[in-house]
Amino acid sequence: MFTYLNPDVRQRLISDGKLVRINATGGRISPEQASPDGEIAINVLGPIPLPIKLGELEIQARWYATVRSTELAKVEELASELSRHGGQRLFSMLASSMAVNSVLAIGNGERSSNPLVRVHSSCLTGDVFGSQRCECGPQFVSALDRISKDEHGGLMIYMSGHEGRGIGLWAKAATYLLQDAGEDTYEANRSLGLPDDSRDFSDAAALLHYFVRGQPFRLLTNNPKKIADLGAFGLKDITPVRHVTGVNPWNTRYLAAKRDWGHALSETDLGLDKS
Repeated sequence: MFTYLNPDVRQRLISDGKLVRINATGGRISPEQASPDGEIAINVLGPIPLPIKLGELEIQARWYATVRSTELAKVEELASELSRHGGQRLFSMLASSMAVNSVLAIGNGERSSNPLVRVHSSCLTGDVFGSQRCECGPQFVSALDRISKDEHGGLMIYMSGHEGRGIGLWAKAATYLLQDAGEDTYEANRSLGLPDDSRDFSDAAALLHYFVRGQPFRLLTNNPKKIADLGAFGLKDITPVRHVTGVNPWNTRYLAAKRDWGHALSETDLGLDKS
């Protein structure tokens, strides 16, 4: 957090071109300029060299950490108040409440004319714990692998505020118990009075505008709604690329529910084709 809070360090990062601010269409705006109410402004910090090793996968990436200016301003204001009262020990609480999204640029990702892109929703249970109740962990690793091997390179956009299709980790845990009692993943959301999918892709769209620069791109997804949501924010020339991996006996019912909801998954993909 001190990178953001210390004015001298912040100014040095701006001068070095390592901290920029973009608007909803990916255009650069002044880091000092306050964004009008209701308009998106995102701080982008990087690139940061990031060697990655996940199992057998070893790649080199460039990491960009991103956060909305409105969230950052609130945290900075509270942090200043804590500093005045000697409450630095509470800084970790401030940081934990701020959704910091990430972009991993691989190969020629930021300069490619047709990059391979994955917009990946955070999943602690799948990405970190290795849970087989979903396919998120294998999708994440497979996407990095496919992007690293692609001649055009590409981008992994990791959305930290998307846990459980946007309902958060606590509610997601409750839906797991409801699923164990017989409901599917969407029915469980509704039982809690929550939407089927409450993810907001506006930040992902702004980052794609900034990094892709109006070029066509290929999107690793089986979800037509994700393409429609990104398209609603002005992104065009999106080519869907099927991304089926991580299917196992634990998540077949979960994936079947996603298929019934509209995901491009077949009986063969799910191992249900007995012919």
